[in-house]
Amino acid sequence: MPRHDEWVIPRGSRADDGWQTVVDSTIPGWQHTGIRVGSLAADGRLTVPAGGIERIVVPLAGSFEVVSRSADGAERRDTLAGRASVFDGPSDVLYLGVGTTATITGEGRFAVAEAPATIVKPTVYLARDEVPVELRGAGRSSRQVHNFGVPGALDAEKLIVCEVITPAENWSSYPAHKHDEQVPGHESRLEEIYYFESEVARGLEAPDSAAPFGLFSTSSSPAGEISIDTRVTSGDVVLVPFGYHGPAVAAPGYDLYYLNVMAGPDPDRVWLISDDPAHGWIRDTWTLEPIDSRLPYTPPSEGERR
Repeated sequence: MPRHDEWVIPRGSRADDGWQTVVDSTIPGWQHTGIRVGSLAADGRLTVPAGGIERIVVPLAGSFEVVSRSADGAERRDTLAGRASVFDGPSDVLYLGVGTTATITGEGRFAVAEAPATIVKPTVYLARDEVPVELRGAGRSSRQVHNFGVPGALDAEKLIVCEVITPAENWSSYPAHKHDEQVPGHESRLEEIYYFESEVARGLEAPDSAAPFGLFSTSSSPAGEISIDTRVTSGDVVLVPFGYHGPAVAAPGYDLYYLNVMAGPDPDRVWLISDDPAHGWIRDTWTLEPIDSRLPYTPPSEGERR
């Protein structure tokens, strides 16, 4: 089966106008989601234009100030305290409605999740302490999910956004699953973006030569042919237009993080999946194992090292 490397975007390979990575509809076959990744030095700034797009600003490392003007002309200034690392638990985030322009200043790294939309919703600041944190799976399938941009946590038209921390040696996005058919009550159609970061596992000391990485896989479904088995490092992006996707595997010695951005053409904003029929049974085994005791990940105590 041929590979489909057009869906794998190494860090910096789609840099544009000061952004480290830009994924949008200029990619053939990509319609419903986007992501921008920015890296700012002190006194740096990046701007997102107004348009038919709703967005969520997500600090990855560092703190930021966002000055925005909404479609009705109202201006506001929001400070995102952020975090030192994506492995320090959730961050505060900011939702920007359709027609909003924003200038982001600060020092560090951040992502902007995007989806074309038409309904104007108000800008919303969600504090770190308000982000729903879920420990999902069990045993070596344990992972930590921050559900700040999912239905029930955020009122958006199209965007569904969350982030996942997978401790070293664990598997997430597993069992492999898909959401590429509209089956009311069972499955929804959603494009999906995976933005990855990896670090030396919490509590470990490593030489300067250490090179954190993880692995990610996709496979074909009736909706289309796709085959990706790739090594991922910090700043890499993988697009999932259709097909079964997962696992995302954290290599021994290295924790793995990913930001998921989803949206699709269905009228309802809902995340419904179908497991790969060969592997769905694995969910039933989770009742026999506890959650990984390393979770939850929160800001490290003084003196703790990764």
